[in-house]
Amino acid sequence: MAQKERVLVLCTGNSARSQMAEGWLRARAGDRFEVFSAGSNPSGYVLPGAIQALAEIGIDISDARSKSMLEFIGQPFDHVITVCDNAAENCPVFPGPGKRHHRNFTDPARFPPEEQIAVFRRVRDEIAAWLTELFALDA
Repeated sequence: MAQKERVLVLCTGNSARSQMAEGWLRARAGDRFEVFSAGSNPSGYVLPGAIQALAEIGIDISDARSKSMLEFIGQPFDHVITVCDNAAENCPVFPGPGKRHHRNFTDPARFPPEEQIAVFRRVRDEIAAWLTELFALDA
């Protein structure tokens, strides 16, 4: 069996967007990728809306934890994905042949509480569509 490609998904807080991308990619293509996520300034928690939005499509990230990208310095990655502009600007160089991929997604936490779950769902679907296209996964 071929070795899995290593993927690191980065965002600022590692509390929503990067966690959703990690969980989704692991669930959809875990046979192909070893997936990790981290933050340039980790929040220390995963937002309930991110957990709920993925649970609604059958993906459980309830045991996820917010991590610092410093935990991954020195590790080789085939793909380093940034899902917010701040992380893209602050992303360190990771060794190896890693390809950089970037797309800025809306931060659901910046919306009023009564609007957040709808934004989490929209961002979840946008991330899923982008990753499906980026890695040529079956839709």
